[in-house]
Amino acid sequence: MAETVTQVSAVEGWFTTDAREPRLIGARCPRCTTIVFPPRDGACPNPDCDSDTLERTELSRRGRIWSYTENRYAPPPPYVAADPFEPYALAAVELDDEGIVVLGRVVQGVHALDLRVGMPMQLELDTLHRDDEHAYVSYVWAPVTEATA
Repeated sequence: MAETVTQVSAVEGWFTTDAREPRLIGARCPRCTTIVFPPRDGACPNPDCDSDTLERTELSRRGRIWSYTENRYAPPPPYVAADPFEPYALAAVELDDEGIVVLGRVVQGVHALDLRVGMPMQLELDTLHRDDEHAYVSYVWAPVTEATA
């Protein structure tokens, strides 16, 4: 008999879990429109604004690589690394609509040597790890291809 595994967010509240159109969730100042990611409560981070509130907002799914690197060692707990550990690329992507830079893992199978500054990327979901009951998903960056353009 097949066991049912529930998909859950690895980091609650940072992204939507719609597999077809996932979105990052940020926070926007209602007064000056400054945007932050990850989302948070509290005062606006803009030193020229005195607003004491931030509102949750969905961010754009696409952007361009601002910088990138490859992680070649397993991060310490609480990160759950594959055994054996497999290196993975990280990309800092400047979102098209908001202009903020968001760091994230790059989809499996794409390494730093496959990336370049300015390369178009889009947000997707990928499983970070599994246990007997859950598949823990997170957002990842994937190169935009003709099929996804």
